[in-house]
Amino acid sequence: MHLFCTCALSFSLLMASPLVSASVSNSFKDCSHFFYMQTPPVGMKGTNLRRVCQKYADKQRYATLYDSSRHLPLYSAYIFKKSDGKRRMDTPWMYEPQLVSDDESGNMRALPLTEDTPPLIEDSQAVLEDYTDAVEYRRGPLNPDLHQSQPDDKSSTYTLTNVVPLITNFLDASWNPYLDIIRRRLNNFCHGTSFVVTGVTVSGGTLKRDNKDRLAIPKHLWLAYCCPRFDHNSPYEVRFMFPSYGGYALNEQTDHSVVEVPLKTLEIFLKSQSDIDSDLTIFYKGCVSENSFRKKREPTSVSVSRDNPERDEHG
Repeated sequence: MHLFCTCALSFSLLMASPLVSASVSNSFKDCSHFFYMQTPPVGMKGTNLRRVCQKYADKQRYATLYDSSRHLPLYSAYIFKKSDGKRRMDTPWMYEPQLVSDDESGNMRALPLTEDTPPLIEDSQAVLEDYTDAVEYRRGPLNPDLHQSQPDDKSSTYTLTNVVPLITNFLDASWNPYLDIIRRRLNNFCHGTSFVVTGVTVSGGTLKRDNKDRLAIPKHLWLAYCCPRFDHNSPYEVRFMFPSYGGYALNEQTDHSVVEVPLKTLEIFLKSQSDIDSDLTIFYKGCVSENSFRKKREPTSVSVSRDNPERDEHG
């Protein structure tokens, strides 16, 4: 009887009327426009990688490379939208039924509000219960709602295929302030499309539930942006951060300051991690400037701090 109820619940959830949908396949061909020059990053390792075109209200919103074996997104790629930085607080968390089966007509849906989550969902991806006893961790989005402007774009980020377990202190003290710095910078100085990729490296540690490994814990969180058309008269402090730049930080209780570096430096650093291949490329040809004039400068890495001049700019 229990088996019949579980199957019936699974079937009813999969057949429910969709608000959010996604496409899971072996390529990103249906959502390649979220990548610079329609070229996804290469060099990410995983045993069961799924390429998800995340859709909300019948519109594609961003792309995610999801590792079903480790129940972890390795990166999400999105187009930054000029934003006031406000968050959306009324959106339910969602899951991706297409990770349960290969039926590409499946649609992402709100997670069940009961404890009777269908087992097949738990096999393929994270569920809310995985975070219940993870006292030190919070759900940290790779594509954050504060980098989107429209309500539907913000809502589409509230899916567990877009979040990773992050140390609460790291998220509040370092990563969220860094995301706001990037928001202000791109708001003010990017005059064209901003392509962003946010991803993780994997530590080897896991979050457990009922004595079973459930979620891989990120070792690092990283972000890179590509803005081919930008303001070449921008202030000296940010002029060298275009057309591309990046940042990374440790997902730890301490020593988690975000360090900003040129794109090539970020790629070199990521290649030194065990779960990244030596041929890692985030943006096609390193993101090429479309400006007719560009001052070339090779900067050294800088640490994000509270006295960063961008924090005083008006977005």
